[in-house]
Amino acid sequence: MKYAEDNLLPLSYLSQYYYCPRRAALLLIERLWSDNIHTMSGTIIHQRVDKARQEKRSDLIRLTSLPVRSLELGLFGVVDSVEFYADQDGYKVENLKGKWEVVPVEYKHGRVRDELEYEVQLCGQAICLEEMLGITIHRGYIYYAGDRRRKEVQVASKLRQLVEQGARALHEMLDTGNIPP
Repeated sequence: MKYAEDNLLPLSYLSQYYYCPRRAALLLIERLWSDNIHTMSGTIIHQRVDKARQEKRSDLIRLTSLPVRSLELGLFGVVDSVEFYADQDGYKVENLKGKWEVVPVEYKHGRVRDELEYEVQLCGQAICLEEMLGITIHRGYIYYAGDRRRKEVQVASKLRQLVEQGARALHEMLDTGNIPP
């Protein structure tokens, strides 16, 4: 099923859904949100990458704050950073010479840790980029500002399935108005 532009949901809600389905429903249906010290810290960290810019080196191009969407999943959002690595086995990308590996990067506060909801969000960003660019993405990174390190995430079939299931569940919540207990 393809979604119309007017029916796209925020990609970041995937992370909310896998953290707590009720929390995602309250955001989606009731539009409830209250910042705390952790969410404010995340907002401050994102301010650095939320300004669209481009950085070039000979074998790397980095774009920040790149809008993405998937009509297949019914999701839209902004990728904090997308890195293009020169790669002979990569893909042609419009307006770039040569071939490139495309790698999304999601910024988070705190220290490196295993958070499935962050990995699902990153995978959702990768799927949006794939749909928009007509390519396949194999990996991405979650950058943790607390210790200035990145965690590599493989964009594998299990994560792709979770993205699809989460997107369907979010659309169903919105359609039915049902908020999980």
